[in-house]
Amino acid sequence: MKKTVILLLFLFAINSYAQKNPEKELGAWYMYNGSHKVSDKFSIKTMAHFRFFEIGDDMQQFIGRLGANYQFNKTISATIGYAYLSTDRTFEALNGDFSDHRIYEDLNVKHKLSDLGIAHRLRAEQRFFESRTGHFIRYQLGLSHPLSKKWSTYIYDEIFFDFDGEAYNQNWLGVGFKYKLSNIVKLQAGYMNISNDASRSFDRIQLGIAISTDHRKKG
Repeated sequence: MKKTVILLLFLFAINSYAQKNPEKELGAWYMYNGSHKVSDKFSIKTMAHFRFFEIGDDMQQFIGRLGANYQFNKTISATIGYAYLSTDRTFEALNGDFSDHRIYEDLNVKHKLSDLGIAHRLRAEQRFFESRTGHFIRYQLGLSHPLSKKWSTYIYDEIFFDFDGEAYNQNWLGVGFKYKLSNIVKLQAGYMNISNDASRSFDRIQLGIAISTDHRKKG
């Protein structure tokens, strides 16, 4: 009887872990991204992401960003801003939530090859968390192509490097569709795979809304 109880408890523990193993779950990111033009050269960038281990349960991370963007010309722009992250480390070696404050700088380059839109983003991040500091360098290459006046498709890859231990940190590969609801609002639906330096892989559905507003004074 005692052995039976121990076996049942062991099987229950394995089952619970399998259900809570984030690598076996299809997670979801619910995303808001905003761009608010205040002059011909300057705009305000806003962002809020709610990232879940599962489709609608067990939030892994909240991230909010606020930045100021300067447009040098039609091709090149730069952003400097602040980001706040609150992360649940339930599945990591160090459990519990922790907060992460970041300063970030972006260099953005956009151009076209026929109908193919090409976007490069080089991002530096300075992290402040748990009385420590850290540094990320991130590079993203994105491609987009219109399917109609309303629909477009996209694919991107972003690689992360840090200055702690191994240089390579993680990679994000995403693909999906965007729908232009109006000149102000666009909707996004896609899939992303995350792989990291610990050889772990995570699958995420991405659902987003992007809002672009123009607050320049009309002549």
